[in-house]
Amino acid sequence: MKAYIYWITFVAVNGGLLFGLNMAGISGAVNSIQDFFQLTDNGIGIVVSSLMIGCLLGALFTGALADRFGRKTIFLSVALLFLFSSLGCALAQSEGMLVLFRVIAGFGVGAVSVVGPMYISEVAPASQRGTLVSYNQFAITIGILLAYAIDYFLLDVSGSWRYMLAVPAVFSLLFLLLLMVSFPESPRWLIANGRSEEAQSVLCRIGGDVFAQQEKTAIENSLRQETNKEEASFSEIFKGKVGRVVLLGTLLAAFQQITGINAVVNYAPVIFEQTGVGGDTALLQSVLVGLINFLCTIVALWLVDRKGRKVLLLWGAVGMIVSLAYLTASFAFSWGGIGVLIALLVYISFFAASFAPVMWVVTSEMFPNRVRGYALSFSTGISWICTFLTVQFSPWILNNWGGATLFGFFGVFSILAFFFVWRYIPETKGKTLEQIEKELGLK
Repeated sequence: MKAYIYWITFVAVNGGLLFGLNMAGISGAVNSIQDFFQLTDNGIGIVVSSLMIGCLLGALFTGALADRFGRKTIFLSVALLFLFSSLGCALAQSEGMLVLFRVIAGFGVGAVSVVGPMYISEVAPASQRGTLVSYNQFAITIGILLAYAIDYFLLDVSGSWRYMLAVPAVFSLLFLLLLMVSFPESPRWLIANGRSEEAQSVLCRIGGDVFAQQEKTAIENSLRQETNKEEASFSEIFKGKVGRVVLLGTLLAAFQQITGINAVVNYAPVIFEQTGVGGDTALLQSVLVGLINFLCTIVALWLVDRKGRKVLLLWGAVGMIVSLAYLTASFAFSWGGIGVLIALLVYISFFAASFAPVMWVVTSEMFPNRVRGYALSFSTGISWICTFLTVQFSPWILNNWGGATLFGFFGVFSILAFFFVWRYIPETKGKTLEQIEKELGLK
């Protein structure tokens, strides 16, 4: 039975793998694309950040669509979007075509960034939820590492950027097959839609008969309370106690991105070139960034259900502040050298062990069941707006104002993130979704 929850989590997090591949796959192709289409700094910024426009749209619409059509239907649609968009990017003959297919890929990334944590939080037992939801972020880091490694090996191939952007098509096809062969719908969604027997069967396979009966009863009681109220609406996430909880989760999602992670992920080779490291050496160092990101996410998987969510967030913020302070100083005083690489790796390691997975865990847990789809869509949408702004303007800031300004900006927001988490984010470790709602005063 335990193997089954890990199996369906494995299938679900393939969406996260494709998230990482699409996000980082362009990093090794930035210079080639800029040369091929003769783009300015703002032009290449638009090509790279266009993915985030799609992410925003995907995130905003997915919650309502997942509530209406089911989580599995969204996963299947996402797999098809990734397959179509990656082939379109690889075959693009103009900047406009490339931007269009990047937006479509982004819609898939945005959708899976909502439905992945949502689905896993709904199928996972409370004692394992933190770890299992974190596997989604772990898969994202694997995708990022794979993208960097594949980009490195394709660097000297003629027309390499096209092959780099085609890679997600292979993994999309595999994801689609896994979803079609063996992947259940969320029990919570099944019960909400009058399919209790199917939900009971899925819950039995996850945790046995006793677990299934307890979970089914808890879900039915929660849904019974909700049926006595009017149907949930998008406007509800801005009102009263629910609005306050959604605001806290949304700010946490914004801090996850505005502290700079995707500037590093998308432009790591460019950042290294600013310090005098060029060509394949810069891309090889980017592979090292991806490896550290991957390894430190394992630390988060180990600690998130042992030490708790809040502790990881606070220590992560401290490590990010220190490393960003060094990066700011190194660019301001032209220190360069190995210190920049080490500071970037320290920044990545603390982010990967804290904000990267834990934000998704906390928001998927603390948002009330009744409006979880709407709330996750909204908070993830705001997160993608912050990602878009970061990715769009980072190359311009880097080239016109320098690395000290860029990393100083991220450092200030890391300090704000620390105090925000310390003051406002609750601990949700080891609690059922219904218990969390009660403690937040939502029931």
